[in-house]
Amino acid sequence: MNRYFIYLSYNGTRYCGWQRQPNGMSVQQIIEEAMTTILRCEIALLGAGRTDAGVHARTMVAHFDVKEAIASPEHIVDKLNRMLPHDIAIDKIMRVGDDAHARFDALSRTYMYFVSERKNPFAYEWICRMSLHNLDFEAMNEACNVLKEYVDFTSFSKLHTDVKTNICRIHTARWDKIEDGWVFKISADRFLRNMVRAIVGTLFELGKGKITIADFRRIIEAKDRCKAGTSAPAEGLALVEIEYPSNIFVT
Repeated sequence: MNRYFIYLSYNGTRYCGWQRQPNGMSVQQIIEEAMTTILRCEIALLGAGRTDAGVHARTMVAHFDVKEAIASPEHIVDKLNRMLPHDIAIDKIMRVGDDAHARFDALSRTYMYFVSERKNPFAYEWICRMSLHNLDFEAMNEACNVLKEYVDFTSFSKLHTDVKTNICRIHTARWDKIEDGWVFKISADRFLRNMVRAIVGTLFELGKGKITIADFRRIIEAKDRCKAGTSAPAEGLALVEIEYPSNIFVT
C-alpha cells in the first residue's frame, strides 16, 4: 500500500463537522466519495483531528492508502477541485512514509478565532460578530498566559468523549488587534473536543468582568466542564495550521 497526505480547506457552515456522522453530511464523507470515484477504489480518510459543526479549516490534513502509486498527484488535485462543492478545496497530495499518521505525527495544531463588530457580507460566515467595547483584551491576554501554566484541560473539554487523556500542551495563546476586530490564536500539541470554543467563551466572561484571573485559575484546576463558560459560536473558529516532522515525507 502507498500512503499519502491530502491537504485541504473548507467552509464548515453547511457541514456537521469534519468526521462522518450518521445524521448529517460531513466534509470527510464528501471528499471520500469524490476520491473513490476518481481513483476507482474505496478511499478512507483519517484526519489530523475533528472540527465541530460550523467550524472552518484553512488547513486540514488527512491520510489515505492506495494499492497503486499515484502517478500525478497534481492531476488528482485538479480533478477533485472540479468535482467537489464550492466550499471544499484541495491544496495538495503528498507521498509519505508507510507508517506516517495524519493525527499522531502532528507536532502542533493552530486555531484562530475571529471577532468583529463590523457587519461584513463577504466574511460573515468566518467571523463572530459581537459587541467588543466592553471586553478587556489586556485582562484576556493575562489569562492566556495562565493557560500555558497548565496541561490538564478537562474543564474545557466536551463531556463523555472517547479520548484517554485530557492532557494538552499549549505553546501559544493570545489576542491580537486586527483591522476590523480581534483574533485569538492558540497553538498546542493537541486539542480536546470543543476545547478552543470553551476557552474563548470563558475568556469572554473574564473580559466582561464576570470572572477574575483567580477565578479563571480555579476553573482550570476544577477539571469540571460545568465550571467554565458557554462555548463561543462556531462560525468564528478556524483550524489554520498543522505541523509535521519533515522526515515523514517521501521526496
